[in-house]
Parts: sequence; structure tokens; C-alpha cells
Amino acid sequence: MMTATTVTRFAPSPTGALHVGNLRTAILCWLWARRQGGRFLLRIDDTDAARSEERFVEAIRADLGWLGLAPDGEERQSAHLAAYEARFDVLRASGRLYACYETPAELDLRRKVLLGRGLPPVYDRAALKLTQADHDRFAEQGIAPHWRFRLEHGAAIEWDDRIRGAQRFDPATMSDPVVRRADGSWLYLLPSVIDDIDMRVTDVVRGEDHVSNTAAQVQMFEALGAVPPAFAHAALLTGAEGKLSKRLGSLGVEHFRAAGIEPQTIVALLARIGTSDPVEPFVDPAPLVEAFDFGRFGRAPAHFDEEELAGLNAKIVHQLDYEAVRERLPEGMARPAWEAVRPNLTKVADAGDWWRVIEGPIEAVAIAEEDRGYLREAAALAGGIDWAGDPWHALTGALKDATGRKGRALFLPLRLALTGQPHGPDMANLLPLIARQEAVRRLEAAGG
Repeated sequence: MMTATTVTRFAPSPTGALHVGNLRTAILCWLWARRQGGRFLLRIDDTDAARSEERFVEAIRADLGWLGLAPDGEERQSAHLAAYEARFDVLRASGRLYACYETPAELDLRRKVLLGRGLPPVYDRAALKLTQADHDRFAEQGIAPHWRFRLEHGAAIEWDDRIRGAQRFDPATMSDPVVRRADGSWLYLLPSVIDDIDMRVTDVVRGEDHVSNTAAQVQMFEALGAVPPAFAHAALLTGAEGKLSKRLGSLGVEHFRAAGIEPQTIVALLARIGTSDPVEPFVDPAPLVEAFDFGRFGRAPAHFDEEELAGLNAKIVHQLDYEAVRERLPEGMARPAWEAVRPNLTKVADAGDWWRVIEGPIEAVAIAEEDRGYLREAAALAGGIDWAGDPWHALTGALKDATGRKGRALFLPLRLALTGQPHGPDMANLLPLIARQEAVRRLEAAGG
């Protein structure tokens, strides 16, 4: 028997920029599809015509492209309205959808009354008691209904969640969800189910805040004669405060790019936080794909730490090949310079600071009086060294023999004079990149 191809979907609404929680969902969907040799689809959930904007659609595509999450196909809900109408008619004819007329204020009052009595604020299904005469009267008054999906009471709604394990909901404790507004526009639940059926989605991966939605959607799949997909509900991200952080909602690709964070860093961190696997600096996502397993995800909220992200980013940068960053480096900076400064960078943009050190001029730094004569001697020796070989070890070897200096006293004054910095890249790699004439000039200037 043939096994169905795994199909995941990332389904953002184009009403704003993607934030870190969205990015994590996209990454998990992509990883699972790749791990299973399946397909990763992008679905633009743009049924909210008033709030959806094409610029956000373009931004979503660009963000996924930057992360390296190339979708295997794209759909838009705005192109599926006819399919929604057809399924709506089917469910209405079968009695699974029913018209309601309560105003938001009336519903809010009913919820408050129930809560005041210590009861769960579940919709009382009053609209099911309306007669045809009642519906006619509302129509005569020009009052259009909104529509609810009628949950079947009795048997529990159950599924085995790939992350949360066995799930069980009593539909009698749930409100029949509104699926369509009085103006004819759609809410999230039913169109999503219809699209998942038509797109042959096999695995729905999303945050645990959708668990109760899933319970209702399981019955929607069944009411439409479809087998529900497998579900994986990941624990939500938390911020530095140890609770759900509003700041996470503002952190997106634009923020990370401005901070010099590499896309591989985002993928490496968000693929592993909240799991039993260590976060590792993978430039190539292949190991992440190979090891991806929902069974390794925990139920506790996943902690997102920007300091951890920055540290991971430095480890990623230290692995980046010259060709991968060449277009982002200063003009004239070739492979030897990149490889010399790379171990000391936390982000690629910092390479520019060291290129300025290499090219000069550099700002003069304070030199101890006892080191000035030493640096003048270094300038004299540097003029006769073969710069095409290993000038740093040649220079320090000659100075050690001439002055008897060693360790910090031998190396630090030279580093300060040649780079203006007390620390930095290995001088054996850096000094050959500084022209000999410029190095001599710096040593002479520091020697006074």
C-alpha cells in the first residue's frame, strides 16, 4: 500500500510582518516536510480583505526566502472562496451550520452571567430554538445572521498529538464556534479545514494556543467526510521575563537582519529550543533535518533569549566561507583578510572595522613611555623583514633576541601600535595584510 506524501503548510495572514513565533512555526513545518521527504506549502490566509495587504504577502515570501525555507507551492485563500461556499452549503444542508443573531453586547452579557454563577461561559445554543417565523422576522428587519458550526455532543473529541500526546475534549463544554460573520466574511476555522482537505495536508504544525481550535476542527473534518491530519502543537515561546513576552511579537526578520543575525542562526536556534537536543551552530541545515523529531519537544514553554541568539550567531559567522559573505564585505577585502578577521567577529558587518585597521589610518593610542624605544627599534627591524613570508614571527623573533622581552611585554605594545586595539585577530594572520610601509609608519609614530 502506498504511503501518502507528507504535506505541511505554513499559513500566515498578510496583516502584518512575521514575528519570531511565526518564523518558528515555518521552520518546524519546513523541517518536518524535509525530514519526511514531503512537501512544504505556503498558504496566504487573506480572507480578511480589509486588513490584508499585498506588501505583507511580498514580505512573507521574502522572509521565507531569506531563511532558506523555499515553499514547494503556494496557495491563497482569496482564490478559494467558491470552495468555501460549496462546503458551506453542504454543512448547512446537513444541519451542522446554524444561523444566529445575537449581538456582541448580548453575548458578552450572557458570558458575564454564566461566569457570575460559576459556570463556564459556553454559548447556550439559543439560536437552535428559533422558528422559521423568527428567521423571517430578522430577514424583514434587514438583520443578517452569523453562522456557527454545531458540535456533536456525546463522544469525546480525541487525537494523539505529536508533541502533547493524547488529547481529549468534551464537546459539551465547548461553545459552537462562529465560522462566518453576518457580512459574509469568514473566520479562520472552517476555511482552514477546507483548504487542508483540498491541499491534501497531512500534518498541521502550530502553537499550543490553537489546541482548542483543533478540537473543533476535528469535527469539521469529519463533518466534511475527511480524515483529520496529524497535529503537532508546540509550546509557546517565552521572553527574558520568564513569561509570554510582548516583545517577541515585535521581533521579526527586519529586526534580526538589522542586528546582523544570520538566517542560519535563526533556523538553528528555533529548530532546537524547547527540545531535548542541544542548540548547535549548523550552517548547513542538513543535520537539523536529519535529527528532527517531534518526540524530542517538551511541553514547557520554550525560552527565547537574544543573548543566546547573539552567541550562536558568532559561532555561525566563524564558519562562513568567503564566497557566502563576499558581497557584504568592504570593497577590496579578499579571502585572506576575511579568514584572518573571521574568528574575532560576532557579525559579518564587524569585518568592516578590521578592514579599516588593515587599510588605515588608525587612531593613535596611548603608549607607555617604557615601550616607545622598543617600538622605534621594532620599526627599524620591520623595514628589513621579508613581508611575503611570516613577518609577525620574524619581527617578534628578532625583537626577542634584541631586547630580551617575551610574553605580554613583547607582543602587546606591537599590537597596540599596529592595530590601535589591545586584542583582536591573530597577528600572524593580520600583519601580512598591512602593507610593510604602513606598518613601519605606525611603529614609528607610536615610538614617538
